[in-house]
Amino acid sequence: MGDLPKARGFSATASHTNILRQVVGRLASQSLLHSYKRSFNGFVAKLTEEERNRLSTMEGVVSVFPSRKKQLHTTRSWDFIGFPQEVVRAKLESDIIVGMLDTGVWPESKSFSDEGFGPPPSKWKGSCQTPSNFTCNNKIIGAKFYRSDGEIGVGDFKSPRDSEGHGTHTASTAAGGIVDEASLFGLGSGTARGGVPSARLAVYKICWADGCYDADILAAFDDAIADGVDIISLSVGGSFALDYFDDPIAIGAFHSMKNGILTSNSAGNSGPDPATITNLSPWSLSVAASTIDRKFIAFVQLGNKNFYQGFAVNTFISGSHPIVYGGDVPNTAAGYTGADSRYCFPDSLDNSSVAGKIVFCDELSDGEGALQSGAIGTIMQDGGFKDHAFSFPLSTSYLTLEDGAKVLTFINTTSKPTATILQSIDVKDSLAPFVVSFSSRGPNPITSDLLKPDLTAPGVDIVASWSEATTVTGLVGDKRVVPYNIISGTSMSCPHATGAAAYVKSFHPTWSPAAIKSALMTTASTLSAAKNTDVEFAYGSGQIDPIKAAQPGLIYDAGEADFIKFLCGQGYSSKSLQIVTGDNTTCTSATNGTVWDLNYPSFALSAESGTSFTRTFHRTVTNVGTPASTYKAVTKAPSGLSIKVEPSVLSFNAIGQKQSFTVTVAAKVGSKVLSGSLVWDDGAFQVRSPVVAYSTSS
Repeated sequence: MGDLPKARGFSATASHTNILRQVVGRLASQSLLHSYKRSFNGFVAKLTEEERNRLSTMEGVVSVFPSRKKQLHTTRSWDFIGFPQEVVRAKLESDIIVGMLDTGVWPESKSFSDEGFGPPPSKWKGSCQTPSNFTCNNKIIGAKFYRSDGEIGVGDFKSPRDSEGHGTHTASTAAGGIVDEASLFGLGSGTARGGVPSARLAVYKICWADGCYDADILAAFDDAIADGVDIISLSVGGSFALDYFDDPIAIGAFHSMKNGILTSNSAGNSGPDPATITNLSPWSLSVAASTIDRKFIAFVQLGNKNFYQGFAVNTFISGSHPIVYGGDVPNTAAGYTGADSRYCFPDSLDNSSVAGKIVFCDELSDGEGALQSGAIGTIMQDGGFKDHAFSFPLSTSYLTLEDGAKVLTFINTTSKPTATILQSIDVKDSLAPFVVSFSSRGPNPITSDLLKPDLTAPGVDIVASWSEATTVTGLVGDKRVVPYNIISGTSMSCPHATGAAAYVKSFHPTWSPAAIKSALMTTASTLSAAKNTDVEFAYGSGQIDPIKAAQPGLIYDAGEADFIKFLCGQGYSSKSLQIVTGDNTTCTSATNGTVWDLNYPSFALSAESGTSFTRTFHRTVTNVGTPASTYKAVTKAPSGLSIKVEPSVLSFNAIGQKQSFTVTVAAKVGSKVLSGSLVWDDGAFQVRSPVVAYSTSS
């Protein structure tokens, strides 16, 4: 996806048709599905594998990749990170436009009321697709939907309206208005609000019930950039990392960066395995998910009066009911045995033995099998993580194996066993914050010496607005239609970071995407290594602190030229870069930069286990704090890691003044990650960067 040619009269559609004509002949017009023509140059086409291969070898083609399907990856959360409702806000906040690329939005939600809003800012160049079931206002100032193949599934809306809930939740988390007494049937009750309640929203519906397609993601980037958004939020990702120019999210984010727009990405939900992070381009913000100091538990009371603490967002109120073990009630008529039914798979349970009862299951599931069999509730047990709570379509609690064994013993030794699943309550989580198990981890699988994720934000048990076209779980049989819901994911942490970035942008409207990202990273709160054994590969620089980020003292700035140098150093050809940048960029000895010289706000280096090595990083900081200030370098390093900064004192006498320095890191890496830090401290501002050395071999 390259820049649009600067020639007058250039027609993207005609150009793309001509290219396709060389591949498919007279069928070019039918093959062409969409031309990206507002912010960058590219197209979507139906091709055979042979045609794809032929196209990829043509002059002027950077890459050809299939339109893969990607997955969708707050009453307490903002207060928990020290960002209260009464925080000082910039007058320009109402001019900030947050672009949400997601499942659309439920415009009638109270979170999107435009009461008190004036007209959209004059910079807005977008539009609102307004079919019969959707209307924009002065809060949601733009809305569009994308489906390149034209196939709209049953239950989906052919409009920007959200049928899934996910997009409504993320939009209200980032920039929703202030709504008192929001809750899910009383759970998580409080004031729901986004990070920038006065900001405007531009909604780009790229995701549907069957997923989010690359072609539609790129089309939305193309429009959002041209429409004039200030921040792009994208809680979507693939199942594995892709090379930068094969990844439509990285490509779209590159073009948004070129146009002064920061893209905030979810890190992914494939943790806690290492190197599972998928959104990891250096020009975008990669956000992990961490807990807040509130968790939801659902107690189970057995007929013998014993209580066991489970984990679930259980809104159902039900009394005592008979309880059976799934393994004892298989659907033998359909060929199932107890070895199947113990897990309560759909169709595996005997309805007549389960109807009206609580069924005990040996595995966490979505509860659909139990509900389908007529169960009144289900208790599940397994050895999985219990650091976040799920919602289910029936009364549910999720137990540890230890407590589950006691429940099973009770069932097996009692003639008429009964149990009660109590409605959930919220309790204080004294361990918070820590990065949740599902949050995708580093190290970076594409560029090992670029630390990812960048930072973390609240993403567990988040209360936010929801679509009333679906239910709490979206599963068949769930009849609970709600205005607010509680869900978890890096999809939830991403819009927190988006809101924080928009907050910083409102105070510093001319700052580059890299400057805003630097401010968020260098002011992040450090997390406990004892609670996060994956350390920086879990949380990056730490947990966002929007108030500090608005006044960071120093910033590590970078622009297109810096990232081009980085890409040259990564082995990209001049030809590929020229097509992407739209200029005469070439990779030479002067522009072939190493990853260690990219002006990034963190430091990472790697080698095989047992290796001793030294790396020198070159960095430049810009003064955005006090005009006359002197910063001293304060380093912290464990045994096996040495950090030397030259010069160790930086003096400034003006805002905007730049100073350069080198950081020389020596390390001997083994099985353990070596975590250190560099802090530039002038007494008023502490500008912190993590320094990480690790082994690339197990």
